[in-house]
Amino acid sequence: MSTLSTHLLDVQQLGVQFQTPDGLVSAVNGINFSLDKGQTLGIVGESGSGKSQSVLAMMGLLASNGRATGKVLYQGKDLISMPTPELNQIRGNRIAMIFQDPMTSLNPYLTVERQMTEVLEFHRGMSRKEARVKAIQALDAVKMPEATRRIAMYPHEFSGGMRQRVMIAMALLCEPDVLIADEPTTALDVTVQAQILTLMRELQRDFGTAIVMITHDLGVVAGLCDEVMVLYGGQVMEQGSAEAIFYRPSHPYTAGLLAAVPRLEDGDAPMLAIPGSPPNMAKLPKGCPFTERCAMALPQCGTVRPAFAPSAHDATVQRACHLPLEEVTHNLLRLKAQQGVSA
Repeated sequence: MSTLSTHLLDVQQLGVQFQTPDGLVSAVNGINFSLDKGQTLGIVGESGSGKSQSVLAMMGLLASNGRATGKVLYQGKDLISMPTPELNQIRGNRIAMIFQDPMTSLNPYLTVERQMTEVLEFHRGMSRKEARVKAIQALDAVKMPEATRRIAMYPHEFSGGMRQRVMIAMALLCEPDVLIADEPTTALDVTVQAQILTLMRELQRDFGTAIVMITHDLGVVAGLCDEVMVLYGGQVMEQGSAEAIFYRPSHPYTAGLLAAVPRLEDGDAPMLAIPGSPPNMAKLPKGCPFTERCAMALPQCGTVRPAFAPSAHDATVQRACHLPLEEVTHNLLRLKAQQGVSA
């Protein structure tokens, strides 16, 4: 069924729940975003905040005990309610995903050639010979050295950076409209990480692909994303342009994440850290899930869920917080001063 939407990808009130022996776990609670051609959205937050589960739900890849609610509209068609055969025509074809660990995502028993050519045979109806030529071209595009020779190799014969290049090449074989990248640089050293991010920017420029980048690395977000969504406890804490989020954070959690990023100019000053642990997703508080770790929490924060509304100082930024923006900024500066960190 098609629904009117002017965006390439339009996510509306997406929720994810898991039935477990300990009860119902709400991993994602009503997130919304839209994406157009050539745009990049960064989804950030600590481990367990719901980043990966939100995109797995979009792709129909949740575990058997998981259930997705809401709508994920791709060109007006809802992926959540779409029959599996129809969804299979879109997954890996019009919407592709780069998984976090290429070693476990690639089949160790098949050569890279076979894993790449079967994508083209299934989605594009190519012959094995035609698919091999296209696969080599894709490996060349991601700057794989000696692609013609290496395509016949097995995943274990590649380095971590090269395996990630294979994953990116596979994801781009069908020139997808949307590319979802789930922590694509986590296991890589900083040099290879920079190469992968440069590669993704080049591919986006060449193909106009829209990208959803999932990461806990705010440096990655700063270098690639147009818009940023900050998740905590399966809920959106703050959402807006990358510039606004980085230079004018309006939520205590966002401010805490940014303050925890080490900076060269701070020298030997101690690093700021967010105290405590992420919430129990099976027993989320009625109010803001960040309440117990927030040094600025008000009495109503634990009992009344704050509205997700435009910031009073920037209509392009939305936030879910009871605190006035001025108080968030003042308290952040105070915390930095207490720990000897430069503002």
